[in-house]
Amino acid sequence: MLIGALFMVLVGVLTMDQAYQSIDWKTVVLVAGMLPLGIAMTKTGLASGLANALLSSPGSQSPVLLLALLVILTALLTQVMNGAAVITIIAVIAIQAAQASNMDPRSLVMGVALASSLAFVTPLGHAVNILVMGQAGYNFRDFGRVGLPLAVLLSALIILLLPLFWPLS
Repeated sequence: MLIGALFMVLVGVLTMDQAYQSIDWKTVVLVAGMLPLGIAMTKTGLASGLANALLSSPGSQSPVLLLALLVILTALLTQVMNGAAVITIIAVIAIQAAQASNMDPRSLVMGVALASSLAFVTPLGHAVNILVMGQAGYNFRDFGRVGLPLAVLLSALIILLLPLFWPLS
């Protein structure tokens, strides 16, 4: 994408000002601010403490159940927070939990990454939801009525299919 954007500027399809104006600086600043939070969570031991609490929950000794807990937690948080912020926090916890239970951290982080895109149960999870809500005349319940069954279905698919493509251990 970067090469494509650079090419568009070089051939004159876009000016540099137009390219800079198209960047969503709020998201860049949000992610830049959340990355130090993830590092701080790791260095202070908060991430490992949360991972241990997650691992001590009933049934979390099963890799699939641990994946399910992380997917559900991520999907729930994504309904009220920006997905980039959620994954920055939950990915650190997923890595710590995977290391503590001798699992492949990449598989749990992939589950968290996929679950962070399930922001369609509420209009708060993504800016596009709010834009669509206003323009189309939807209300808050409309998102839940359509988005909740879709989020449940996709969460189940992530939990069932991810271990086939990305083994948990």
